[in-house]
Amino acid sequence: MPLSTSPDDWSHSHVFDEGNPLAERNTLWVVILTAAMMVAEIAGGWMFNSMALLADGWHMSSHALALGLSVLAYAAARRFAHDARFAFGTWKIEVLGGYTSAILLIGVAGLMLYQSVERLIAPTPIHYDQAIVIAVVGLLVNLVCAWLLMGGHGHDHHGHHGHHNHDHHHDLNLRSAYLHVVADAATSVLAILALIGGKFWGANWLDPAMGIAGAALVTVWAYGLLRDSGRVLLDAEMNAPVVAEIREVIEASPIKARISDLHVWRVGKGKYACILSLIITDDTEAEYFKQQLSIHEELVHITVELKNYQVSARLEVDCASA
Repeated sequence: MPLSTSPDDWSHSHVFDEGNPLAERNTLWVVILTAAMMVAEIAGGWMFNSMALLADGWHMSSHALALGLSVLAYAAARRFAHDARFAFGTWKIEVLGGYTSAILLIGVAGLMLYQSVERLIAPTPIHYDQAIVIAVVGLLVNLVCAWLLMGGHGHDHHGHHGHHNHDHHHDLNLRSAYLHVVADAATSVLAILALIGGKFWGANWLDPAMGIAGAALVTVWAYGLLRDSGRVLLDAEMNAPVVAEIREVIEASPIKARISDLHVWRVGKGKYACILSLIITDDTEAEYFKQQLSIHEELVHITVELKNYQVSARLEVDCASA
């Protein structure tokens, strides 16, 4: 059967990630709820003079911005999914959204720390009853938002064949949105504890102290997200389990081969591309090794380069004789 000369018959899609429409829709609802609660908490914090409540409100305002960024990242990745300028698809737009959200989280932590220390040095009276009510409402909104975003995770957790099930399949953009909501919930809990302590035991210092504790907690979460998303953006994942699996396949192959060069990077949630250079001593085709590696479904784009050692040696001898 003759080979087709049509370029379309030899092309293949570079859309390696199907997106997460459920997470995108739920994140949009979370943005709306967060923005509404943000206004209520900031207003309540100023009116009732609660640093913990005000910090939570400003915290929520930055989260509303970051969550909106997550929605935009989903939309941009979907819109440009078939744009030829993106060599390996648009999934990393979502990862970039998560990375940017982590930077915003660190900014929020800094603002919380500054305002809390300022209030600790110069305390002012607090209207506890009203502040507690608003803080409780804020916590309930955060719990609803967390529930919505947890629903988006169901889209991503699917199994892969092969030797291992990798734990890197999570949606980093969704994770960033979820962390923002969980950080909001944590600061709401801290605000409620501080306000109750101040009302019943006169511990006014608890209000700014809880703000400082919240800032430290948010910083830790932001660092973890920066680390994970940064590794993906910089293609620093040669320690991923799939790399060891590639080496195992080559070592177990009946055709003797040695890896001279290997590059692996992520192009989707739990999906990888690889470029593999092999030195072989037998006559074979690159397609043979591609089929061997295809048992690992997380490898969605495989390039194999072969160098036949015996052929190269013969050519060197012929050149020397000439």
